[in-house]
Amino acid sequence: MSGQKTSEAQDGPDKGERIAKVMARAGLCSRREAESWIAAGRVSINGRVLTTPAITVTERDKIVVDGQPLQALERSRLFLYHKPKGLVCTQRDPEGRPTVFAALPPDLPRVMSIGRLDINTEGLLLLTNDGGLARVLELPSTGWLRRYRVRAHGRIDQETLDRLKRGIAVGGMLYGPIDAVLERQQGDNVWLLLGLREGKNREVKRVLEHLGLVVNRLIRVSYGPFQLGDLPVGTVKEVPGRTLRDQLGERLAEASGADFTAPPRPTGSAGDKSQPGGKDGAPAGRKGARRGAGPSAGPDQAPRRGAARSGRGASESEARSPRSSGAKTPYPERQATSGERAVTGRSDKKSRDRKGDDKRAPEKTFGKGRPNTAKSGNTGAGNGGAGRAGPADAKTGDRKGGHAHRRRKP
Repeated sequence: MSGQKTSEAQDGPDKGERIAKVMARAGLCSRREAESWIAAGRVSINGRVLTTPAITVTERDKIVVDGQPLQALERSRLFLYHKPKGLVCTQRDPEGRPTVFAALPPDLPRVMSIGRLDINTEGLLLLTNDGGLARVLELPSTGWLRRYRVRAHGRIDQETLDRLKRGIAVGGMLYGPIDAVLERQQGDNVWLLLGLREGKNREVKRVLEHLGLVVNRLIRVSYGPFQLGDLPVGTVKEVPGRTLRDQLGERLAEASGADFTAPPRPTGSAGDKSQPGGKDGAPAGRKGARRGAGPSAGPDQAPRRGAARSGRGASESEARSPRSSGAKTPYPERQATSGERAVTGRSDKKSRDRKGDDKRAPEKTFGKGRPNTAKSGNTGAGNGGAGRAGPADAKTGDRKGGHAHRRRKP
């Protein structure tokens, strides 16, 4: 990126921006990470290595990170990702555990997560290439509701859950108001729907443990106006730019510095070794990353009778959305802009009018691989996408996507 005039204080129309903000908006890292990179001597401006992030830069300066020029800003983008259980949301895990970023399909740009889900939590994770956008959408002051479906071992009543609306203190930590709905008791387990606006570390598990429940499954089903829907496990879907702009509104778009006019960077840059930030940046997605390659989730499917007692592992058919369960929910499908429909991971199949003309363009998804089309519980695909091949057809021997293909009669 051709760069910026370095000065610690500037006035006038060309006053520029702080270097950490510029690096974050370029999708390279978060502002906090940018500050640590500067402290480590990894960033230079106009040939001078920086020692402090208290530097304002403009487009005239040349910024270099890890020996590579910082690329020009690209258009702000947002992606919905169905995170499977068993992945951590860090760029690189010191314990060597598998990460979200290593599991992403290789055709994505370099992205970062908006907030985090712990290793055992499933469901909707928002990804973006814009560090400023990530920072704003993480803030509780943004006011976006995060909804979770929870299965916990134990018993509880709605009256006890209603106490959470006033907030609660657990172990010296004060948690804000939580809207909790008792969906049903299922054997030794209970299914709940929780809505909160803070999202502190392990908040749901700690609060419910304080009430005598042990969480054994946690699925995030929405984040603000963005819904998980029936997005298959391990699949990424991009939110259209116009939809993102409408859902953010002027206030959040201005606060985040989101740019909807810059051209998008070519896909696949996540795996470009020449990009700066390779030491701590998001690693390239593994080739062959597949839709539904992770452990299955199935938050929109009905539970089986008598399944998952005493907190043991559960099949993917045990969770379903509030809509499909028939339970009434106080949370609207959408949170951001009045008059706009919620953005979901649900497949927007083409609808046709009476003349058969298409009304809607097909969606764009990433990481298309093994299809998640099997509906039978006997195949892995029916439980979240990691499907096994179905039995060979007796006549043709074909095996594809867990379904036998029969030869048509002439």
